[in-house]
Amino acid sequence: MQDVLAANENTAEENAKLFRDKRVLVVNLMASPGAGKTSFILRTIAALRDAYGIAVIEGDLASKVDAEKIKAQGIPSIQINTGGGCHLEASMIRQAVDYLDLDEVDLLIIENVGNLVCPADFTLGESARVLILSVPEGDDKPLKYPFIFKGSDILIVNKVDMLELTDFDMERLEDVVLSLNPDVKIVPLSCRTGDGFDEWLSWIKERLEAVVRPS
Repeated sequence: MQDVLAANENTAEENAKLFRDKRVLVVNLMASPGAGKTSFILRTIAALRDAYGIAVIEGDLASKVDAEKIKAQGIPSIQINTGGGCHLEASMIRQAVDYLDLDEVDLLIIENVGNLVCPADFTLGESARVLILSVPEGDDKPLKYPFIFKGSDILIVNKVDMLELTDFDMERLEDVVLSLNPDVKIVPLSCRTGDGFDEWLSWIKERLEAVVRPS
């Protein structure tokens, strides 16, 4: 396992250098199935597409449903089917970017396979790790899957429009997450209503400007 992770890390470093050279901000988007990753990507595209070039790499066990949704918006989208694998690896990303014109891309969003375990171990060469947790999943997930919360740069708490229908405790969640990762930014929002989405956009725009248009 150590050899596998070491080989992945070497390729991830090569990916990261390529992305730096091309001035591309790369987001590794992780979440459980059904947390709202694709809806989150689509709303992000709608908000940023006029100002930045965007491309998406979709990771799934099978099918190309999500990639087709992205392509329908006129956004370059590459599908990676892992055939049962529970995560994307850096070598998969290296092959996928050969089908993209990185000179036309400012923001590359990688939608990882829906899973809170395996994606945490495999870096891809990303600039930032974005984790989505949805309210219906419950506020106990950081206790069950601490590693992925420790390694994330920003936690999106999606579907906050459903808070009143659950016993989800936002304060309890924030206490646990910040005890695991004091530097993480926590953003509650709803992809359905758009509430809270501006805070996410401010965060990603700040990083985009630093990479795409450095001073």
